Amino acid sequence: MISVCWRSGYKAIDEDSHLIIQNENSEDILDEFDGMDQHMSNGICHKKKEFQETPESLNYLPSHSEAYKTWLEEKPLGSDWDRWFMMGLIGVFVGIFGFLMHQIIDFLFEMKWELVENYIQNNDFLTTWMVIAGIGFAMMLVSSGLVVFFCPSGSPSGLPEVIGYLNGASIRHIFNIRTFFGSFFSCALAVSAGLFCGPEAPMIHVGAAIGCGLSQFKSDTLRINLPFFTRFRNSADKRQFITAGAAAGIASVFRAPVGGLLFVLEEVASFWDVKLAWQTFFCCLVATFTTEVLSSSFVGFEYEGYFGFFKAEQRIIFWVKDLLNISVLAVIPTIILGIIGGLLGALFVFINVRINKLRMKIFTSVPHKFLRQLTKLLDTLLILVVTITVTVYIPYFFSCSPNPTASQVQNASEHKPHGEHAAWDVSEYNCPPGSSWVAPNGSIMANHSINQAAVLLVKNGKQGTMLLYQRGSHEKFGLPALLMALIFYFTISCWTAGTAAGTGLVVPMVYTGALFGRLVGLIMVAMFGVQTDEYGAWIDPGLFAVIGSAAYFGGVTRLTISLTVIMVEITNDVQSILLIMIAVLVGKTVGDYFNNSLFSSLLHLKCIPYLKAVPNVVHGKKKVNLELFTARDVMQSCTTIHLQENVFLLAELLSTTSHNGFPVVFSPAPGQEEVFLGTITRSQNDLLFPETLSIILNGKLLRVVQFI
Repeated sequence: MISVCWRSGYKAIDEDSHLIIQNENSEDILDEFDGMDQHMSNGICHKKKEFQETPESLNYLPSHSEAYKTWLEEKPLGSDWDRWFMMGLIGVFVGIFGFLMHQIIDFLFEMKWELVENYIQNNDFLTTWMVIAGIGFAMMLVSSGLVVFFCPSGSPSGLPEVIGYLNGASIRHIFNIRTFFGSFFSCALAVSAGLFCGPEAPMIHVGAAIGCGLSQFKSDTLRINLPFFTRFRNSADKRQFITAGAAAGIASVFRAPVGGLLFVLEEVASFWDVKLAWQTFFCCLVATFTTEVLSSSFVGFEYEGYFGFFKAEQRIIFWVKDLLNISVLAVIPTIILGIIGGLLGALFVFINVRINKLRMKIFTSVPHKFLRQLTKLLDTLLILVVTITVTVYIPYFFSCSPNPTASQVQNASEHKPHGEHAAWDVSEYNCPPGSSWVAPNGSIMANHSINQAAVLLVKNGKQGTMLLYQRGSHEKFGLPALLMALIFYFTISCWTAGTAAGTGLVVPMVYTGALFGRLVGLIMVAMFGVQTDEYGAWIDPGLFAVIGSAAYFGGVTRLTISLTVIMVEITNDVQSILLIMIAVLVGKTVGDYFNNSLFSSLLHLKCIPYLKAVPNVVHGKKKVNLELFTARDVMQSCTTIHLQENVFLLAELLSTTSHNGFPVVFSPAPGQEEVFLGTITRSQNDLLFPETLSIILNGKLLRVVQFI
């Protein structure tokens, strides 16, 4: 059996090369199409498909021929120890790269803002802008250059490509080692440069590439072919390891092993079974454990001791320390937040699709390939300039406010005697220096004023989200600062998504949802006051920030089960799980009313074929009930091959049709109906011709081929 076919433009020829080139110039023409932006309009997609013939999907199931059975009998029936070993090995490598991703981002981000500390405190914002922009320019030139010039696929995040590949479409270059390193470093530099993005989607792509590369133990780019684990060199096993690697990527970056497993099950993988679920869960466990062990003693590549000691504030990405008792009345604002999240999520998808179509139109209007690549590079630099201008200058218009909560100093070396200035933090921005002291319990505490706009814009999305989730901090952020940050962050993140750099969207989705969730929370506090009793303590802006993140996340991605689990794992807010579930379901329902999810829209924009489990067919304005039809209603007349076939007719059949597979039929006796014996693929037919092609050309002999 073979899997179903689409018009994707990619034809499977064997396990190593998935594209059949019809003439010597086809590769160059395809590269020209691929050189255009991946977010293609329908017209460009149509032209590309016309050129590339009818595509074929990956052959996930082996053909049970006599030759295959003979080969199978020679192989001993052993245990799956090597498969479990490979899953663990993939988890270790994904965990290491997840650790490196966090460390690079933290190190570069802190280094960048420490360089401008004196300029900010002296209100020299022009010099601050020039330094931050210069460093950001250098980072983005490398980040975008890796995608545009180094990665063969030229794709930013690669998540839609991974989804399409696991659905059965063969897509070139997405797991190439150049794509792997390009995506990894492009993402790390893009986040460090200050773009409103995160490392999640690129890490899924990186994990999938690790799963593909390690399981095959070979690299065509590096010309390496090691004689290990050769039994995994088939499309079905490769698919399973890619699935596990993608799940490990999300598990490592979020420290959410169960969420990573469910995310792949719900959104990424199309082929699933219980055995794969156990192996993927093991891979996610190993990846998360590796990342946490390495991160337990390193912060920004600085060793801080306590190796192997997992602190809650470090292990849980957006740790919510104080859990609240929930009243049934909290369901009402939760539904409101779900509606807002669904509306904003649908608006985000709509705007992002339109921006990417416009981006595609501009890129394709540039005739020369090199100039088109430079245009993509300039696009990312323009986004960076706007982002840095907003983050540097907007806080200038906001006054300083006392920090209502004293913070604990993480590094003891930052402590100075009582009365002296504490170590500068970017949240202080141009505010007066704070002071530090030793608390009665021995903890080193710091107290300082903060610039609310700087906290919300200058700090990266991870740190800002943690502050928005804080409980009991009703006065930490005011309505003007939250509203300003929401407008700028939502608008710029819509523009950033899809640019030629490794950018993820999970952190922007979580952060944007937290912003409008906290806005609703402050409105609730203004209406009902600060509640200190046990039954009214749930009216807290921090609680509604978590719910808002879940609602907006669901409104953009339309995830349900995996999103709920991920939100619980990254916040530790088990007490709010029912409210999170309600917000997710409402956000998804509202978003589905207006358009498709972000991932579905990106699949369509990139012309990646995707066959849903339950197709949604609309004729006119009415949905079609597919149960009223049979395969005969949609199939053309079937082209068959007989058990004994004339080579000339076989060659003519292959040259006049574009089918991926042909049914092999046989008549047991003269006059009896033909019996279906199995299928033979086009690539298998092609292998039969080298010895007989010259005979056909000479026209001297019609050789009979026996299909077994």
